[in-house]
Amino acid sequence: MRNAPAELSPDQFRAIGHDLVDRIADFLTYLPTRPVAPDSTPAAMRGALGDAGMPERGEDAARVAQDAARLLFDNSTFNGHPRFFGYITSSASPIGALADMLAASVNPNCGAWGLSPIATEIELQSIRWIAELIGFGRATGAGAREGPLGGILVSGGNMANMVCLLAGLRAQIGAEKRASGFASAPGMRIYASAEVHTWLVKAADTYGLGTNALRFVPVDSSQAMRPDALTQMIAEDRRAGLRPMVVVGTAGTVGTGAIDPLPQIAQLCAREKLWFHVDGAYGAPAAVLPDAPAALRALSLGDSVAVDPHKWLYAPMEAGCALVRHAQHLHDAFEFHPVYYKFEGAADDPPTNFHEWGPQNSRGFRALKVWMTLRQAGRAGYERMIGDDCALSREMFALAKAHPELEAMTQALSIATFRYVGDGTRDDKQLDVLNAAILDRLQKQGLVYLSNAVIGGRFALRACIVNFRTASADVRAVIDATVDAGRALTSQRSPA
Repeated sequence: MRNAPAELSPDQFRAIGHDLVDRIADFLTYLPTRPVAPDSTPAAMRGALGDAGMPERGEDAARVAQDAARLLFDNSTFNGHPRFFGYITSSASPIGALADMLAASVNPNCGAWGLSPIATEIELQSIRWIAELIGFGRATGAGAREGPLGGILVSGGNMANMVCLLAGLRAQIGAEKRASGFASAPGMRIYASAEVHTWLVKAADTYGLGTNALRFVPVDSSQAMRPDALTQMIAEDRRAGLRPMVVVGTAGTVGTGAIDPLPQIAQLCAREKLWFHVDGAYGAPAAVLPDAPAALRALSLGDSVAVDPHKWLYAPMEAGCALVRHAQHLHDAFEFHPVYYKFEGAADDPPTNFHEWGPQNSRGFRALKVWMTLRQAGRAGYERMIGDDCALSREMFALAKAHPELEAMTQALSIATFRYVGDGTRDDKQLDVLNAAILDRLQKQGLVYLSNAVIGGRFALRACIVNFRTASADVRAVIDATVDAGRALTSQRSPA
C-alpha cells in the first residue's frame, strides 16, 4: 500500500479533526471577549510565521493543525465578532464552516455534472432558493429546464456583478458578434449611480471597454440615483451617436445602504431597451422583510441581479450569486465546447455543466455551505435575523442622534453613519481629520471595529450590521467607544 506524505489514516484524521473542532468551539465561545482586531503590523505578522524557507521534510499533521489554529485565533480580524461593523462581511454560520470541511473532503469539481452530480443539483437548488427568497422570477438554475431563469455561484459580489454585466452586454450586442467582440459596438455606455461599488470600474477595465464607457449618475440627498439625471444623460449620449447599453441600479450602497429608485429605472430601461442590472450584493436579501422598502422589492424587475450569500445570508466566504432572468443570455456569454470535454447527457434529461454558464471550468463546491445555511435558517429565520440587524442599526442611529457630542448622518437598511462633533466648535475640515483619527484609534483598540463613508464631502464613521451575534449592548458600546475616543483625542490636541 502506498504511503503518501499527504495522507492521514482514518484514526489520525479523526483525532486531529476532533481536536480542531474542540478548539474552534472554544474559539466561538470566547469570541465576544476577544479584541475585534489585532493592533499589529505586517512585520509582526511575518515574525509570527518565522522566516524559514520551505520545509525540506514534512511535520507532524497534528502539530501543523494546532499551529494554524493558534495563528488564526491570535492574529485575525474577526468579522464574526459581535462588535465588527466595518465592512459588509457577515458572521459566518457554524454549519457553513462544517459544510466547507465536508465539501473539501469529497472535493467535487463543480464544472461539469458528470464530475459533481449531487453537488451540481445542490447548487441549482441553492440558486432557486436564493431567487425565491429575494422574489426574483421563477428560479430554475442555469439549465432552465423548468423556466427561464439562470444563475451560478461565484466567488463574491465583484464576480457576480461582472458575470451579470457580461451577460447583459452580450445580449445587447448579440451573441453572434462574439468573434469581433465589443469592438463591434463602439461607443457603448453603462450608467450607474455615483455611489456604485468599484466592481463596475474593474469590469470596464477588465472587459476592455475603458472607464470612459461609464457614466456616473448624480444622487439625491438620500444618496440614491436621480432618474431625471439618468434620463437626461441617456438622451445626450444618443444625440452624440453613442450606444447606451446597460443601467446598473444599486440595492444597498456600500457607503450608506441607499437603494436606487429601481421601479423608475426599470421603466426607463424597458422604454429605452436597455439591460437593467441590479447590484444587490448587500441589500437584496432584505427584500424578504415584510416592511422592505418598495424600491427594494422592485429588484425583481431587473434583467439580472447579483447577491452575496457571504454577506447577508451569513454563509462563510467565498460565495456570490449571479442571477439572470433569461438563462440563455448567461449561456450565450460563456458557452464553449472544447473537444476535450464530453459531458453531454440524455436529451430528455440534459445535465447542467456549469463551465458553460460562468468564467470558471474547475469550480469548488461553494454551494454546500450556502445550501446548508439556507436549510438551517429557513425563510422565517432569515426574516428574523435580517430584521434584527436593521433594528439594531436604527437603534445605533437613534443613540447617535440623541448624544450631544455626535452628529447622526444617515441610516438605511443595516448601515448607520455618524461622526463625533464634540462641543460643536470645529469646522468640517477639522472634523474630517478628527473622525479619521477616531476611526484609526478604534480599530487599533479592538473594542469595536468601524469603517468610514464620505457623505456630501464629509468624513463619517460607518457601522454596518450583518451579524447574527450582535446585540443591543454591542450597539451601545459603539457609541460609548466613539465618544471616549473623541474626548481623548480632543483633550490631547487642546492647548495646555
